[in-house]
Amino acid sequence: MSDNNRLMKNLTLWDLAYVIDMAIACGISYAIITRVLARLVDRPDDLLGGMWAVVATIFVFRDSREGSLAAGQDRLIATSVSFILCLAYFLIVPFAPVGMVVVIGIGSIAMILLGRRDDIVTTGITTAVVMVAAALSPQEAWHQPLLRLIDTVVGIGVGVSCKWAASYAFYKMAGEPVR
Repeated sequence: MSDNNRLMKNLTLWDLAYVIDMAIACGISYAIITRVLARLVDRPDDLLGGMWAVVATIFVFRDSREGSLAAGQDRLIATSVSFILCLAYFLIVPFAPVGMVVVIGIGSIAMILLGRRDDIVTTGITTAVVMVAAALSPQEAWHQPLLRLIDTVVGIGVGVSCKWAASYAFYKMAGEPVR
């Protein structure tokens, strides 16, 4: 048997449904954010928002519905910590690389104190994205934390909803217990 045949044999119908569902969910997240934000912000923020919503959607796609919900909760907590810290920072001072480093450090300490060490990476990545996006449009830097929070909430909501709906439909049609 060739390597291609072995690879294809390992793909199940559920694997294909999962991939299609995730791709559709990403498209929905992107479309929602880019259409909504297009009315409110400049094109670069619109595109960044679409990308960030897609990232959140991908982040929450897990093997089980419970895993997706837990990943969504983790992502929301990490993003919320970043949102609070970045907003506070931008209400006081403009973007500076050293400020970004300090906010990432404070976010890491916050996550440790919250008992969420596994979410330090997500908080740090979110903070870096928000800070650099704010550097690109410094006159409205304080908008970035709010915009990225909205993108994340939409991505999580769409991702978890699509995962749950597809899992339910797939396993009901297959006559198996829903996972």
